[in-house]
Amino acid sequence: GHETTVNLIGNGIWALLRHPEQLERLRNNPALIDSAVEEMLRYRGPVETSTQRWAIEDTEFHGQVIPKGEAILAGLLSADHDAEQFPEPERFDITREPNRHIAFGFGIHFCLGAPLARLEASVAIPLLLERLPRLRLGVDEQALQWREGVLVHGMKQLPVAF
Repeated sequence: GHETTVNLIGNGIWALLRHPEQLERLRNNPALIDSAVEEMLRYRGPVETSTQRWAIEDTEFHGQVIPKGEAILAGLLSADHDAEQFPEPERFDITREPNRHIAFGFGIHFCLGAPLARLEASVAIPLLLERLPRLRLGVDEQALQWREGVLVHGMKQLPVAF
């Protein structure tokens, strides 16, 4: 759970710094933190795909047959940017309602650590914003490096200035 929480907080701060109007909105109304964390999870959550699953029988999905035994990964970030579920999915809006993202999975595969991750982000992010009122990116956006891989979604580092 450590790495995913680090990436939730890092990705969330990155999103706020890229959207100064949303950052200002949160600074002016700290009570929005729970909604802001949910949008951070949807917009650039810390987990890119589900863990591997296997088809238990031949299954047709959108005209493609997934053979029994074939490995399957669900794209959580992709699902959380589905325009049929989220109007203007590329817009970062800390007051988005409803916000039925699947950043923590769904059903029997829902993350057991979700309440703790939400709590940690809802404590850490306001504290960072309070203690570092001039927080900003420390490098040009193009210099940021995202981790490679298909499971964890986050930056190698998030250089900031304050």
